[in-house]
This record gives sequence, C-alpha cells and structure tokens, in this order.
Amino acid sequence: MSRIGKLPISIPSGVTVAQDKDGVVTVKGPKGELSQKVDKSINVKIEDGHVVFEINEESPVNQKQKQAFHGLYRALVNNMVVGVSQGYKKELELVGVGYRVSNQGNLIEFSLGYTHPIFIQLPSEVKVETKSERNQNPQLILECADKQLLGLICAKIRSFRMPEPYKGKGILFKGEVIRRKSGKSASAK
Repeated sequence: MSRIGKLPISIPSGVTVAQDKDGVVTVKGPKGELSQKVDKSINVKIEDGHVVFEINEESPVNQKQKQAFHGLYRALVNNMVVGVSQGYKKELELVGVGYRVSNQGNLIEFSLGYTHPIFIQLPSEVKVETKSERNQNPQLILECADKQLLGLICAKIRSFRMPEPYKGKGILFKGEVIRRKSGKSASAK
C-alpha cells in the first residue's frame, strides 16, 4: 500500500465531497468547485468527515499500478480540498531592466525586452494582481483553487523569459535563488 494513499483526508467545514456512480469525485467549497475522475481500481469512501482511499483487489489492473494510483488519487483529491477551502497563490517576479507587467482583468501584458509586447488571456478561475513599485522588480500575483491549472499557467508565463544563470534575469518565483555562473572571462587559461 502507498504511504500517502493510506492517509485519510479530513473535510474542513464549508466543504462538501461527493462521488457519483461513474467514479467522479466532486469537491465544493467557498473558493469554487473542482472534480476529478478516479480509476476503477481505487475505491473512495466518504464517511464522518473523512475521505478514505482503498485499493480494489478485484480490479484487473496489476498490483504495482494500483499502488501508484492509490497515492496519486489521494494527493489529487487532497489538493482539491485544500484549493476550494484555502486556495493556492503564486507570486512571480520580473528581474531585468525594462521588464514590465500590467493587467486589465484577466488579460496580462508583458514587456520583456522583445520587439513586441506579449499578451496572455487567463481563464476566469484565476485571479490576477500586478504590482509595480519604484526601485523594486515588477510582481505578478496569481490565485486559484485549482493547483494544476495554477502550475500550468506559471510554467507558461516563465517560458516567456526563463531565468538565466549569467546575469540572473528572467521571470522568477518570489524568493527563488538562481545559481549564478561566471562568464568566459573567469574561465581557466
């Protein structure tokens, strides 16, 4: 059995968890509603304020795959419960001369040193906030109930200007430290 899969998920107040006959687990809370299809090799039991995941021994899937699914679906449903109750937040920082970011609703405009600005339209589930203060790097704050969607959006935004090790420029997560490299001039002769 998976060590993660064995742990029960406690359901906080204000959050409801339901499962339909097709194996789709739906979690509703103050921050939104999320759903996830669970494989037939895993049984989901919702009882007295906890969600418990058990391996279905009659399933034709091999044992190693069942154990992998056990931990996977427990983690996914736990992320959904945390997302609809507390939400997830990511802060990005634009490090570089002339780098700017602004938003109008969920449309974000980036100025990252290219010949043209970059626009990205975010889904309605994501809340966006931008900060541009004097003598500080511009910041982009993203909030969402869906952890997977938030991670996907952050990866897409970072791909516009990946952090580079020589000058330390790029789009970084707040507090991220880039291991710096010395350039050609510092190489051995």
